[in-house]
Amino acid sequence: MIGLRILPRTRQVSAALVDSFRAVPVANVSDCMGRMTAGGTQLRPYHKGGVLAGPAFTVKARPGDNLMIHKALHLAQPGDVIVVDGGGDLTNALMGELMVATANKRGLGGIVLNGAIRDIDAIQAGDFPVYAAGITHRGPYKDGPGEINVPIAISGMVINPGDLILGDADGLLCVPFEAAEQILDAALGKCAAEKVTVKEIEEDRLDITWIDAQLARLGYKA
Repeated sequence: MIGLRILPRTRQVSAALVDSFRAVPVANVSDCMGRMTAGGTQLRPYHKGGVLAGPAFTVKARPGDNLMIHKALHLAQPGDVIVVDGGGDLTNALMGELMVATANKRGLGGIVLNGAIRDIDAIQAGDFPVYAAGITHRGPYKDGPGEINVPIAISGMVINPGDLILGDADGLLCVPFEAAEQILDAALGKCAAEKVTVKEIEEDRLDITWIDAQLARLGYKA
């Protein structure tokens, strides 16, 4: 029934691919995806530090209700990132210290909530990756409904079960399953090019002629 479903996940990015993406800055991956995809500036990391990377295990929850998130915690496999579309509502926290501890104990790759968290001191003291849209002390309801392993969207970023979820201090990104290898190759190439640029800066030989060329194209005259 629509609104109350638990579906199987039929595909997911490989562990090897996930590991390869861990060393790539989210900003570089974003550039290689045309700067068209983002989870919104409201999704921020609340853990002490470290990269989030893993296949998406999606949850669509009623705002303020975490019944299906509890179920997902015990269905997801080690390395999975539980990604929750909670409608961006910050009235009630969808997760706190105890659920994060459960996710960590089960070896999950991280938590992403388009909603609020609580027990922020405990979450910030740990390394387990947690991204959320805000904080409130008010707890959740557990009445449902909700759906697991369905397509969801956060600020226009579509996430399908098994897509790659990647996050660092700059924010969060979803890399589509079918394009992940191609995007990885492009992002690694960009990383290599940036190393060259950094060396040129250090050696004071950076080519900046493109700036004046662009201004001239726009009609600027000195």
